[in-house]
Amino acid sequence: MIYLQLFWVFIQIGLFSFGGGYAAMPLIEELVVKQQGWITQTQFVDLITISESTPGPIALNAATFVGMQMAGFKGAVVATIGNVLPSFIVVLLLASVYVRYRSSPIMEGVFRGLRPAVLTLITSAAITIVLTAFFGAHGSIDLNTLNIPAVFIFIGTLILLHFKEVNPIYIMLMTGLIGLLVF
Repeated sequence: MIYLQLFWVFIQIGLFSFGGGYAAMPLIEELVVKQQGWITQTQFVDLITISESTPGPIALNAATFVGMQMAGFKGAVVATIGNVLPSFIVVLLLASVYVRYRSSPIMEGVFRGLRPAVLTLITSAAITIVLTAFFGAHGSIDLNTLNIPAVFIFIGTLILLHFKEVNPIYIMLMTGLIGLLVF
């Protein structure tokens, strides 16, 4: 039964994850954390961290991670296939339509409409991650629970990434080491 549940949840995530991995985060949170209760909010943020720290798409890594946690290797395979299958089928169909109609005003209008929605999904996921990283899994802003080291790591990482253009791999290695020392 768990294999069918994993497949069903991750086929939904794969089917409705427009905009890539970060856009999928609110849907993963809703289905995996809130509805199924397979992982906690803190584990969800850890899942994002692990998924971002490993090669491959975030949603795919999340499917593998959750599948492995819930049902071992077979669960990881089932969840991963469920996550990939919709994209594979939809991309095959849409690629043929896009190639044929890419200059169409209708196609341009569709993409102009999708971009702000995808941005909203990504922003929503970012807010959830920031609140959990800075204030813990309880989800409320309470200055008594503010994680000061996490705030400094965030600011330092933002500066290094956007103003100093440091390679993200070096940033991940450096912040992992800082986390090991500080936490």
